[in-house]
Amino acid sequence: MVKIGNIELPDFPLLLAPMEDVSDPPFRRLCKEYGADLMYSEFISSEGLIRDAIKSKMKLDIFDYERPVGIQIFGGDEEAMAMSTEIVAAVKPDLVDINFGCPVKKVVSKGAGAGVLKDVDLMVKLTEACVRSTDLPVTVKTRLGWDNDSINIYEVAERLQDVGIKALSIHGRTRAQMYKGEADWAPIAKVKDNPRIHIPIFGNGDIDSPQKALEYKNRYGVDGVMVGRASIGNPWFFREIKHFVKTGEILDPPTLQDRIEAVRKHVIWSCEWKGDRTGILEMRRHYANYFKGVDHFKPFRTKLVQLPEKDDVLGVLDEISEHYLA
Repeated sequence: MVKIGNIELPDFPLLLAPMEDVSDPPFRRLCKEYGADLMYSEFISSEGLIRDAIKSKMKLDIFDYERPVGIQIFGGDEEAMAMSTEIVAAVKPDLVDINFGCPVKKVVSKGAGAGVLKDVDLMVKLTEACVRSTDLPVTVKTRLGWDNDSINIYEVAERLQDVGIKALSIHGRTRAQMYKGEADWAPIAKVKDNPRIHIPIFGNGDIDSPQKALEYKNRYGVDGVMVGRASIGNPWFFREIKHFVKTGEILDPPTLQDRIEAVRKHVIWSCEWKGDRTGILEMRRHYANYFKGVDHFKPFRTKLVQLPEKDDVLGVLDEISEHYLA
């Protein structure tokens, strides 16, 4: 069993990474159905929360069926991070997570996300401000360092643990790498092997097959893995990893009917949460991933991304089923 504060997770838990424009409640619901053990909201700007930005407040929506679930915040100001932690705690997630890993320019340029990797003292102050502002467990997601010349994850892990975080997720790249090259898990293993470290350490980066998940579990000794991009259009991935870790057997891939039914659920849940118009618009980014590799699918994909009405989209899913499975 792995514990984050008072949250009990199974041995070698699988975490769904917080992904902007992906990890919303409908997608999290699917991933939970297929085996994700702990999930996080899309990351939320502390300043956006404080000024009551509608998009930021909407990201606070969590539901009992997805527990345990964490809400992730980012920012570069102590007072704003403390205030936003209090706002987050009021909606009663199971934990609060701090993003010190997002590498995108618009976040880093504000001195937030991975931008904080250049100032470990500030990182510690921001984390301590959050820990002081809530009784909920506070966790952190970060990267190895700013670049290869400033890998500071060893110091970061110790100092953040010392100010009270209850778990640490580490992406095996620097900010300079963005998402390029191969993730380096050796520093993650070194953090886990540090006798001073007693909180759970989760590894993130390039987990794209059940075999790799088990290999990295055994090679690097992490307490669990966080899955990001490999889950997009593939919520079954969590079930596949669990089955392989338990049995050493590869599950059959989802059938086309499995994919259609998952998309149907995703569409319906997205419209229930966001309203039909926004739900349909925001589903358009997902279809290519769900139906990747299906022969001669382009005409159906074109329909899916052009239709504005939920019932019409659901009708196309019926057409796909009839065309390929009749």
